[in-house]
This record gives sequence, structure tokens and C-alpha cells, in this order.
Amino acid sequence: MELSTAFGLALKQLRKQSGLTQEDFSNVSSRTYLSSLERGIKGPTIEKLEQLAGVLDVHPATMLVAAYLQKDSGVGRRDLIRRIEAELKRLEEAGN
Repeated sequence: MELSTAFGLALKQLRKQSGLTQEDFSNVSSRTYLSSLERGIKGPTIEKLEQLAGVLDVHPATMLVAAYLQKDSGVGRRDLIRRIEAELKRLEEAGN
């Protein structure tokens, strides 16, 4: 699955789980743009990702992790989280 498609599915799932409509995002994007994101036609900028996450009341990283779980359906959530934690730890250690 392409990443833009996976992101769209994750966005739609998060939106529906939050009980929000596409119109509820009108302060950060048009309904047309949100629809194109959800259908995988477009991909968000990092700034738009942060705005969308704000409406959903989730961390932007949650949206990305959800997208990668959709994209790589064979990868388990725990395995992905462990990998991210290890990579962040290495990054943190390199900075010290």
C-alpha cells in the first residue's frame, strides 16, 4: 500500500473514532482538501499534519504511526513502537 493511501485511511479512522465530520476540520482545511487526504490523493505538509492532529486531539506522531501500521499491515504495533523507541534512544545518546 502506498503511504499516502495508508495515511488517508489512518486519518479517516482517527476522525471517525473521534466522532468528527470533515466539516469539523474547517478551521484548518477545506472539506475538499480533507477528502483528498483521506482518499490518498494528496499528502499533508508537516504543518498541516500538526493542525489536523490538533483537531483530532492526538500527537502528530500518532497519526504517522497509525499510517505506517496501515501501510505495513504485517508489522505489529508493539514491534513498531519498540523500533521507534530504540531509534529515539540512539538519537538521544548521540546528542549527549
